[in-house]
Amino acid sequence: MPSLAACLLFFAVSQSALGENVAVWIGMGSPQNGETAGIYRAMLDQETGKLEPPQLAVEVAEPEFLAIRSDGKCLYAACRLPGGEAGIAAFEITADDKSLRHFNSQSLGGGAACHVALDPTSRCLFSAQYGDGTIATFPLAEAGSIEPRAALIKHTGAGPDKARQESPHPHSVNPAAKNNFLLVPDLGTDEIVIYRTDPETGSVEKHGHGNSPPGGGPRHMTFSPNGKFAYVANEMGLSVTVFKYDSQAGALESIQTIPTLPKELRIPASNCSEIRMHPSGRFLYVANRVHDSITVFSVDPEGGKLSFIEAIPAHGEHPRNFNLDPTGKWLLAAGRDSNSISVFKIDQDNGRLEYTGQTVNSPSPICILFQPQTY
Repeated sequence: MPSLAACLLFFAVSQSALGENVAVWIGMGSPQNGETAGIYRAMLDQETGKLEPPQLAVEVAEPEFLAIRSDGKCLYAACRLPGGEAGIAAFEITADDKSLRHFNSQSLGGGAACHVALDPTSRCLFSAQYGDGTIATFPLAEAGSIEPRAALIKHTGAGPDKARQESPHPHSVNPAAKNNFLLVPDLGTDEIVIYRTDPETGSVEKHGHGNSPPGGGPRHMTFSPNGKFAYVANEMGLSVTVFKYDSQAGALESIQTIPTLPKELRIPASNCSEIRMHPSGRFLYVANRVHDSITVFSVDPEGGKLSFIEAIPAHGEHPRNFNLDPTGKWLLAAGRDSNSISVFKIDQDNGRLEYTGQTVNSPSPICILFQPQTY
C-alpha cells in the first residue's frame, strides 16, 4: 500500500497539473465573414480562467463536431472531405498541442454527421446523421486511423410535430461508460434508441429505447458520474428529461421532466442545444438558443432529480455548444452567430455562473473540446 507521503505527493502533483494551461479545440460551421474554415485552437489558463484568442490549427471544411482520443493523440472531425463529400477525418495532435496533421479520412456515404463520439476505449467511432436519419460506426486502428464503415443503421418512426418530426433525426451518439451500450437521442421520434455494441468490430444491434415527452425532440445527453442517471436535453420542449439508467440491462426509466426556463423567462422559438454535467456530479448545465442563456440545475445525489437554480445570459448569440474545463472551474460558451466564446467562472459551492468579462473572437464556433490531461 502506498505511504501517506506518496499519496500526498501524488495529490500535490495532480493539483499542480490541473492548474496548468489546457488546449481548447474548436469546431465551426460555415464561415460568416470570409474567415478560413477549419479547426481552431486556444489555450485556457485553468488557474485564472484567461482564454487566449483562437488560432487556426488546420484547414478543413465544416468541422462541425469533434471527438478526441482519451490519450490525447488523435482528434476526429465530422466534416466535408476535399471533394465536398460528407465524411469523418482523423488528425494527429502535435506534441506541443498546437496544430493538427491530417492522416486519414472515411466517407459517410450519405448525409453529413451532426455528432461524433468515441467509445471509452477509443476502438470505435460513432456518428449521427440528422438529415439521413442514420447512425454509423467506424472501427479505429491502434494508431488511430479510421477503418472502413462497419455499420449504417436507419432509424424509423415520426413524432407529433409535422414540421420537424416528419421522419427520424438522430442527433447525438452517446457510448455508456461500461462500453456495452450506445444511446442515441432521436429528435424526430422522441426516442432515446439503445444499441448493444461491440467496439472491436463496430457492430451494433438495437436493444430498446427510452422516451422523451411527445414533441420534446431529444437532442444531446449526458450521464451522472456514477452512471446511474441519464439526462436528455429536449430541444423542442425546452426541457430536460431525467432517466434512471440500468447499465447492466441497458434500460432507461423516466423519472422527471423539468423546463430549462420558467414560464416568465421564455420567449418564442427558444430551444435547447448542449447539456453538460459538472465533474462533481452536483450541477447540470443546459444552453438555450434564441433566449441565448445557460441554465444551471442542482442535482439530487441520491435520486438524480434536478432543481432549477438560475438562467443567465450566454454573452453570445445562438449558444449551440459549451463545455466545462477538466477542473470544473470554468465554462466556455460558444456563440455561433456572434463569432464568440465567452468565459464563465463556476462557483464550486452552488454551481452558479459568473461572467468573467472575457469574450474572444472565434469564427462560427459550434463545438468546444478540451485536450485530455494525461499526466
